[in-house]
Amino acid sequence: MKIEGAYKIEALFKKAAGLKLAKSKVKEIEEAIDRKLYEMLTVAEESAGYNARDVIWLSDMPLTNAMKRSMREFAGLEEALDLDPVLERLAVHPPLKYEMEVALEKRLPEIAGTLIYILAKIVREFSPKDNSVSEAELKQAFRVLDLLV
Repeated sequence: MKIEGAYKIEALFKKAAGLKLAKSKVKEIEEAIDRKLYEMLTVAEESAGYNARDVIWLSDMPLTNAMKRSMREFAGLEEALDLDPVLERLAVHPPLKYEMEVALEKRLPEIAGTLIYILAKIVREFSPKDNSVSEAELKQAFRVLDLLV
């Protein structure tokens, strides 16, 4: 997910968890966040269908209380992601059956940013004293994110 370049993800990891992220790991993170956001949208699409709607609402997104709390914490970092790059990356996936409501579409950068924030926090849990992100820690964090979101 070409959110806004490597510097943005690096900055988020630093602000969220005090971690130094090598540029070589950014692409892997972009792809994981892109995949996770699309998975969340497909779950939301199912919810819209179950509710006999042909529009995906923000309330259809599988946002747990912990995810909502992380969204508030991410917002507190005062980091903003642009919508266009998020939509461009979603366009490479199979199209969703239903359209998204405008309110949901506008929140996609916040949700993507929150997923990056959560990933940084997970990595920090694996290595509370080391400020650099290892390949092993990143892979573990991806597995935890896959289990939880």
